[in-house]
Amino acid sequence: MKIGTVNGTGSASANGLLMKALFRMGVPVTGKNLFPSNIQGLPTWYEIRANHRGYMSRSGRADVMVAMNAQTYQKDLNEVSPGGFLIYDSTWPRESSLHRQDITVLGVPLSKLCNENFDVARIRILMKNVAYVGVLAALMDIDLEVIKTLLEETFASKPKLVESNLKAIMIGHDYALENFTCPLPVRAEKMGDNAGHILIDGNSATGLGCVYAGATVGAWYPITPSTGVMDAFKAYCNRFRTDPETGKKNFCIVQAEDELAAAGMVLGGNWAGARSFTPTSGPGISLMSEFIGFAYYAEIPSVFIDVQRVGPSTGMPTRTQQCDLMLCAYASHGDTRHPMLFPANPKECFEMAVQVFDLADRLQTPIFMLSDLDIAMNDWMVPELEWDDDFRPDRGKVLGPEELKEMDRFVRYLDVDGDGITYRTLPGEDAKGAYFVRGSGHNRYGAYTEDSDEYQDVMERLLVKWETAKTLVPPALLSKAKRKTKLGIVAFGSSDGAVIEARDTLAEQGVHADYLRIRSFPFGQEVIDFLHDHETVFVVEQNRDAQMKALLILETNNIADRLVSITHYNGMPIPSECVVQGIARHLNAEVAA
Repeated sequence: MKIGTVNGTGSASANGLLMKALFRMGVPVTGKNLFPSNIQGLPTWYEIRANHRGYMSRSGRADVMVAMNAQTYQKDLNEVSPGGFLIYDSTWPRESSLHRQDITVLGVPLSKLCNENFDVARIRILMKNVAYVGVLAALMDIDLEVIKTLLEETFASKPKLVESNLKAIMIGHDYALENFTCPLPVRAEKMGDNAGHILIDGNSATGLGCVYAGATVGAWYPITPSTGVMDAFKAYCNRFRTDPETGKKNFCIVQAEDELAAAGMVLGGNWAGARSFTPTSGPGISLMSEFIGFAYYAEIPSVFIDVQRVGPSTGMPTRTQQCDLMLCAYASHGDTRHPMLFPANPKECFEMAVQVFDLADRLQTPIFMLSDLDIAMNDWMVPELEWDDDFRPDRGKVLGPEELKEMDRFVRYLDVDGDGITYRTLPGEDAKGAYFVRGSGHNRYGAYTEDSDEYQDVMERLLVKWETAKTLVPPALLSKAKRKTKLGIVAFGSSDGAVIEARDTLAEQGVHADYLRIRSFPFGQEVIDFLHDHETVFVVEQNRDAQMKALLILETNNIADRLVSITHYNGMPIPSECVVQGIARHLNAEVAA
């Protein structure tokens, strides 16, 4: 179902109401908001996908279209699938050219109905969007009692809003019942109650994960689509990190003057011993690169949450891509390599937000968690978040006063365990643990140097740490096909849903493929084994230049000839059909050859 409206007309609450009603009816559902980067006036769309199989990817089609924006009516009309339905505001007549014979068009005079029933102009605009909820409830057999319950929960403190919204819903509902055959062939059927699942967006889940990880310092400069991470973190901290008796806040959140300053604050917080992080997007990572290189070389734990959006430059701030892989993997000048985590949904955003802090402390290096706008700002149905109350943060190799007393001498950059990770201290705890933090050349003892051998010694140890990182990051997940096959698919992050659905479609067509979902960088041995075990590996990603494929070629050996790119980069979430068609094209070309 796709709903076309105008940004700033209050449609978000109506669309959310529809999606939540389907969720309460036990229907697997997800919602995707396609909105402009300005504040008000431009077209916006909301897509709701509901299906009994629980597919969460964007379908790429519209079976039911609600066309509320006259400016996009032609576009909306064209997008309706053959045999589908279009509902529009018939208060004003359509142009004679705006017709299709292969779909059913239902006109509802929504503006007229609201003008007759509401007095205030602004209320009429808002209620027009609520009224189409009632129309769809009648046409698609969406449970009115569920909608009423949701309204009462949403506006529990404002009973008058419940009354006005319910009035608008019933206006649309009753008109549809009186004028159309209800329900349509496309209807909602109760499937239970979705017990064990929740609706949540990735930014909210990430912010909550940061709280559970023990983060107490957040520094950021506002940027779409990552600002919601800090909004959520602040809200959860106000709730969970505020002393109920004294009101003292046990956290620090700083809105910096720019991304460069935010990165510096994160390094300072982590160096001092507080778990600190910054949420940003691609343009912010570009600005933070100098501090990222400093953290890598000075070996300061630091967490960067990159909610990816369309680039380059400003790009399209409210559209999604997976386009920051190369930027984050080798951020800053000189020889640098940075671990990355790739959550595929909001549940993994919560879980990996915890893991990323442990990894940063254990590896004493910058760690990136790469979400994207699709995950971050859209509503996903995921299993309930789980937590182990026995969890304790892993601070890695940190020496306290007791350990320092037993040592003759503390040496900051000496590898005594052979894993490339040295011991560190926190400032102010013991004079014996003092050392000079520098971004310039230093030797294993922490002293300044321009000696070639001493410099190379430190850089080679950092490569040993990189090998250790391969054993600590989350391993890739393998899903085997039902039949033995030499075809493989590799994907990561929000492309996962499209691949899951595409594999089912392909299997029905007799094409079977194993699937490896990469969850982190550096790549573990399981990734290398998968690449070598398959004659053809399709790499699915949402960017133009096949950045994941490039990383695989750079970081593994002798596999370039078997990797086939399937890319999607128009800013919309990738649909499964893109994967199906990409694989079919390649296989057909091989047969023809």
